[in-house]
Amino acid sequence: MSAQADLAPRGPAARQGAPDPPRRSRRLFTASTTRREKVRALRGLGTLSGLSGVLVALLLLPVTGAAGIGARDAGRWFQAEPEGLTTSGVPQRSTILDADGHTIATFFYQNRVDVPLDKIAPVLRIAVLAIEDSRFYDHGAIDAQGTLRALVSNLGNGQVTQGGSGITQQYVKNLLVTQADTEAERREAQAVTPARKIRELRYAVALEKRFTKDEILRRYLNIAYYGDGAYGVEAASRHYFSKHASELSLAEAALLAGVIRYPYAYDPIRHAGKARERRNIVLHRMAELGWIDRDAADRAARLPIKLDVDDVKSGCVTSSAPFFCDYVQREILTNRVFGDTPGEREKLLKRGGLTIRTTMDRRAQKAAQRAVDEYVPPKNSAHKAAAEAMVEPGTGEVKAMVVDRALGPDKVRGKTWINFAADASHGSSIGMQAGSTFKAFTLAAALDQGMPFGTRLMAPRKYTPVGYRNCDGERVGDPSASLGNAADGEGGKKFSLVTGTQHSVNTFFLALEKEVGLCDTVRMAEKLGMKQASGKKLEQVPSFTLGSNPVSPLRLAAAYAAFGARGKYCEPIAIKKITDSSGHELEVPGRDCDQAMDRGVADAVNHVLTGVLTKGTARGMGLGRDAAGKTGTVDDFSAAWFAGYTPDLASAVWVGDPRGGYKYPMDGLCMDGRCYGAVFGATIPAPIWRQSMLGALSDTAPTSFRRPPSHFFSKGSGEDKVKLPDVRGMKPDEAVKKLREAGFEVKIDKPVESREYKKGTVAEMDPKPGEAEPEEKVTLRVSKGPGPDDGGGGQSPIPPFPPPSYPPLPGFRQQ
Repeated sequence: MSAQADLAPRGPAARQGAPDPPRRSRRLFTASTTRREKVRALRGLGTLSGLSGVLVALLLLPVTGAAGIGARDAGRWFQAEPEGLTTSGVPQRSTILDADGHTIATFFYQNRVDVPLDKIAPVLRIAVLAIEDSRFYDHGAIDAQGTLRALVSNLGNGQVTQGGSGITQQYVKNLLVTQADTEAERREAQAVTPARKIRELRYAVALEKRFTKDEILRRYLNIAYYGDGAYGVEAASRHYFSKHASELSLAEAALLAGVIRYPYAYDPIRHAGKARERRNIVLHRMAELGWIDRDAADRAARLPIKLDVDDVKSGCVTSSAPFFCDYVQREILTNRVFGDTPGEREKLLKRGGLTIRTTMDRRAQKAAQRAVDEYVPPKNSAHKAAAEAMVEPGTGEVKAMVVDRALGPDKVRGKTWINFAADASHGSSIGMQAGSTFKAFTLAAALDQGMPFGTRLMAPRKYTPVGYRNCDGERVGDPSASLGNAADGEGGKKFSLVTGTQHSVNTFFLALEKEVGLCDTVRMAEKLGMKQASGKKLEQVPSFTLGSNPVSPLRLAAAYAAFGARGKYCEPIAIKKITDSSGHELEVPGRDCDQAMDRGVADAVNHVLTGVLTKGTARGMGLGRDAAGKTGTVDDFSAAWFAGYTPDLASAVWVGDPRGGYKYPMDGLCMDGRCYGAVFGATIPAPIWRQSMLGALSDTAPTSFRRPPSHFFSKGSGEDKVKLPDVRGMKPDEAVKKLREAGFEVKIDKPVESREYKKGTVAEMDPKPGEAEPEEKVTLRVSKGPGPDDGGGGQSPIPPFPPPSYPPLPGFRQQ
């Protein structure tokens, strides 16, 4: 098929019966050309009128003459291919897609989508040729007639004032401007100088040797600027008409073709009248050339301009998932896989025409966004914020990442540039203290050492953190500190691994951390990917188990995902695949997974953390399927967390105050008319987690946890209860003996007044009679009688207990 036949209208143009563009000639000189100019031009041409190179030499005669170069030598030099000729580097927009291929955001320096010629409506191709270069398929790199007209003018003026620029030359000019990396290079590419014109024309000659006419036309249509930020015909078509370039009508094609010459003056959005006039000029030119029927041109010219503007924005601000988008953007800009320097990586993202397929699940993203916005609205009266990250167990794929605010300037209420769900490297957040969610790592370390569920430790009401060593063997701790259970749980008795976790008892976990070893606890967290949000290593201090380290929800979600994946930890990943504009697949960060703990140990962790949702601090927050998790409340109610998971999905939720949690605590929170009192992990974060997980998993069949190995039950289930006998009214020595025989420790506290029990008998028990934990400590208080004790000065006549005749119970460990 000939080049001209290929331009015959098809699709929309075919229905208008447009014929092939005919070959036409144009007059060499116009009526305004003076006799003297004609004579000088023809005399200068002589016998060389058929050589385009010599025509150019004559066009540039004032320049080459000044340099002492003859016309023939200039022609030979001009025909040689210039060094460094390249057609690469045309910016194209990159697109970020979710896991199902839906667009999340676009990035570009220039909004351009490169398309093949068969994806451009033929009617648009002939419209552009009609108004820009109707003899394009007849002449070579240089249009002799156009060049001669420019020659006449240039010879008359003694300098380059015109240049008969055809499609190829216009493509070259656009290419050189587009390839410029600096403002200085752009100015040089656009400068009206002989040197610039020489370079353009030499490039045009070389490109006509390299490419077919069809390919040059395709490249021109894809590089030209069509106004209002639209580069290339496909982006322009989508922008002005919300349709592909292959779907354009005659009137739409003529409008776009008319814009090219002066895209600012003929911008149809800002200057609709001028744009319509220009469109009609194009239509009449097409009819004049015989390329379309005159009636069709007239009908199209009578139509008003009808736009359907699709205003594509670059970046994440207008994205439907702004903080996930921002995370992906920062991954590309910071990871050396995508380039050695930040500049190279930014150029790849904004010029490379990439298609970036991510891990984001739309269902999960929407569910998480709805949940955080419902419980912590973006412009809430208390200025609190919330963030959530969701990670798939076994793959590390980030399925959702949300903040309750819009992406934008922090000074605007309801907006923030900080991605509270991610680390500093991917969101500028320095993290937040994790609270009791870190107790899961101490639990995992204990189970990894083989501790059964029934292992019991005393949890005092106050705990002095001494006797710990970090991984360098150094003693760490603060003998002046006194840590208690103000935020979570209770103390003053023994707990098992199961009940201590369910009740989130701080002093129990401080004791367990010492028993397990601070270093082993820290190493367990590190194996599960934990580090400070700043990128620094975790601080090794006794309060580690209480969540003193600042972390991100994403890191915490990925760690908990490892429990759901039976101990397989995977670094979070958000990018699955990237292809460039040519369809070539680029290297992306690979999956980085490791079996961080034994599968049976992970099963045991899941067993214990399941109880938090059924019997513990987050009871009532279950999902109707196997699920586990842990609440977290930071000191002084400065922040609250919940991290939970199923075998299919893990999530971590943070709620706090960006202005500073200790300065603006949540100990008496009222927000948008709802008052919560003191905010624990179960107060707001757990409901957010539950709602978002239910939405995200609504189309996912339930998967069950595995039963832990039997050796973890060697001391019972950890929830075994024994009967605590009622010893009230008994003599203290008899009461102590009976309780110890039942397996309880006994402590005698200060005597109390009692009308019910006689002086010298047990009047009170703590805990009260009924079911109790095995080996639990029971506190007894002896009656002083109904009134003041007039003989003992308020002192109990009972000797200290337990008597030395009672040896410690087997298995009891003194603290």
